Amino acid sequence: MSIHIVALGSECPGGIGLGEEIMGQGQLQGGLLWSYLGHGALVGPCDLESSIHNPAFMEYTSRVFGDVTVVVRDCPSWDLLDSDWASVRKVLEQADILVIKYSVTDKLAFQQVRNSYAPRLRPLLRHWGVPVILVAVGARLNDEGPPCTCPLCASDWSSCVPHSEGLQLSRDLGATYLELPSLNHVFVGRYFGSVLEYFMIQCLKHKAKERPEKRRGNKVNELCPPHLEQPARLPPIRVEESSFSQDMQWLLERGMQFADVAFYAGDSGKELGWAHAAVLCAVSPYFRQLLLGHKTRERPQSRCVCREREGGPQSLLSTWDGGIIDDMPRSEGHLTGRLSRLVVKDPLLCMCLWETLMFIYRGAWEWDHLQEALEEKLKNSLAVAQLMERIRSLIGRDRGPRDTPSARAAQLGPQTLVNLFNSPLYSDVIFMVQGSVLPAHRAVLVARCDVMAAMFSGKYAEARSRVVPIHGVSSDTFLSFLEYLYTDSCCPASVLQAMAVLVCAEMYQVKRLQHLCEVCVCAYLQSMPSRELSSTGISVIRLLRRAKCHNAEQLYVWLLHFISNNYLIFSHKPDFLELSEEEREQVERLRWPSRGYLQELSEYQHRRRKLRKSRCIVM
Repeated sequence: MSIHIVALGSECPGGIGLGEEIMGQGQLQGGLLWSYLGHGALVGPCDLESSIHNPAFMEYTSRVFGDVTVVVRDCPSWDLLDSDWASVRKVLEQADILVIKYSVTDKLAFQQVRNSYAPRLRPLLRHWGVPVILVAVGARLNDEGPPCTCPLCASDWSSCVPHSEGLQLSRDLGATYLELPSLNHVFVGRYFGSVLEYFMIQCLKHKAKERPEKRRGNKVNELCPPHLEQPARLPPIRVEESSFSQDMQWLLERGMQFADVAFYAGDSGKELGWAHAAVLCAVSPYFRQLLLGHKTRERPQSRCVCREREGGPQSLLSTWDGGIIDDMPRSEGHLTGRLSRLVVKDPLLCMCLWETLMFIYRGAWEWDHLQEALEEKLKNSLAVAQLMERIRSLIGRDRGPRDTPSARAAQLGPQTLVNLFNSPLYSDVIFMVQGSVLPAHRAVLVARCDVMAAMFSGKYAEARSRVVPIHGVSSDTFLSFLEYLYTDSCCPASVLQAMAVLVCAEMYQVKRLQHLCEVCVCAYLQSMPSRELSSTGISVIRLLRRAKCHNAEQLYVWLLHFISNNYLIFSHKPDFLELSEEEREQVERLRWPSRGYLQELSEYQHRRRKLRKSRCIVM
C-alpha cells in the first residue's frame, strides 16, 4: 500500500513566488518532510499508476514501516492556487494527508494564507475528510536578546506570527497544530514525526478495511451463528409541562373565597385587592414579619434604601389601625376566618399592586415580564426602576453580581411554597391519615387539585370542617402527594411507593403527578440488572394489573414491552400465567429473543456438535 502526502507552503521566510525556480535537491534536503524521511528519500515522480504528476510540485518517495510507500508532493508557492487551481485540486484529491507549513517570521505570507487560501481550502477539506497538519517553523525574534520560543511572548508580534493566530487558523481548518523552533532531529523526529506517523497508521487502517477480505477455502462451508436482533425500544413516558404558575395565577384571580388579606389605598382608603397570607408569607420575608409581627415580636424590615430615607421600613405597607379582624364572615358553607387588612402607603406600589401580586403568585422569578408590565402601565422608566427596587425589598432579593434570570428561577419558581409544606403556618385544614396529623392550606390545595377544589368549595362536610380524615391511603403516600402540590416535584424512594403515589394521584385526578410516578417506576425497573430482576420480590405482572386498574395507560404499555424484552426472565415466574390471553399474545409477538432465533440457535448448536464429532481426533 501507499500513502500520498501533499505539502503546501514554505518553512523558509519569503518562500517562492510565481515564476521563480522551484527548489532543487540541495534546497529540498533542508525541508521539513525531507528531514523526517531521511536519506531513504528518492527525488523524482513515483511509478504508481493512479498518481498524477504536476511539474509545479517537487515529488519524492520513500518507504516507512518496512514496505509502505510514501509519495510526497511538495509545493512551496501558494501562488500556484491562483494560476493553476484545477491541477492543484486534482493533486489534493489524491492526498491522504495534507501538511501546511509557514514560517513564524514571515507574517505577511501567513496573513495571505489565512485570508485568501484557507477559505478556499476549508470546504474541500471538510468534504474529503483529509487529516491536516499545520506546522509553524522557526523561532520568534526578540530585539532585546536571543530568539524567544515561548508561545506567550508578545514582544515581537508586530513582525512574527503569534501563537494564538496560528492556533486559530488550525481550528478553522480542523488541523493539528505544531510549532517547531528548528528543523533538527529532536523537533522533526519526535514531535512532527509522531503526529505524522499517527495519521499514516490511521490511513493504513482505513485502507485495509476497504480492501476485499481474502477468504480461505476451508471457511466457505464453516457454520455461522444466527444473527440476534436488538430488542425493541421501550415506548417513552410523556409528562405534561408544569402548570404551577398558572395554578397560582388562578388562585389570585378566582380564589377570593379563601383569601384572608385585604389591601387598601393609604390616601383614599379604597380597597385594592385580596390575597392569601400563606402565599405571601411563603414568598416574602417582609410579609411574614408584617403579618406575624404580633407573634414573632419583629418589625418588618425593608431593604429598599430610597424608601428607608423617606419614612423607615414601614413606608411601603402597614397594618390597618384596627389590626386583624377575627371571625370574618364567609360565604355559605365555609368556615369563618381572620382577615388581615394592609394599607399600601407607597403610591407606585398602590398603582401596580395587581402586577406585583401576580409576580409573587407566579413564583417571584419572572422579573422581565414584571418590568414589561410596569413599563406598559407607568410609562416612566425612572418610576419603573424605583418600583422594581421596592418590589425586590418586598421579596427580600437584592440585585447582586449573579442576579440573572436563570439564577432567580433556580432560587424561587415552584419552590416558593416549600416553606408551607407540612407547616402549621396559616394552616386552615388538618388531614388525619392513619393517626398522623398533616397540616395544609385550602388555598394551595384548591389551586393545585380539581378534586380538592370541589371538595372544599361545594356543600360537603370537608368544606365546613377543619379536620378532614383520609381513608385508604398511607400517611407517607399522602404526604408525598401533598409535597407535589406544594413543590411541583415528586421523588418516591422505591417502586412500591411510586405505585402507591400513582394510585393516590389517580384518586385525586392529578394527571401530571401520575405520569411522574410512571417515569419513576420505569426508571427503577430499567436500572435493575437481570440477576436482580429475576430474584426480586416485586411482581412486574401485578404492577401491570395495577397500572391497568388505575388508568396508567402509558405505564401499562411500557410494562408489556418490558416483559417482552425480558421474556426469558418473566416467562419462568408463576405469576406469568396471570396475564390475559390478549396480553400474552402481545408479549409473544414482541418477545426477545424471538422464537425463530431460538430455533435457529438450537439448530446451529446441534450442527456444531455433530461437526465436532465428525472431525479427526488427532487433527
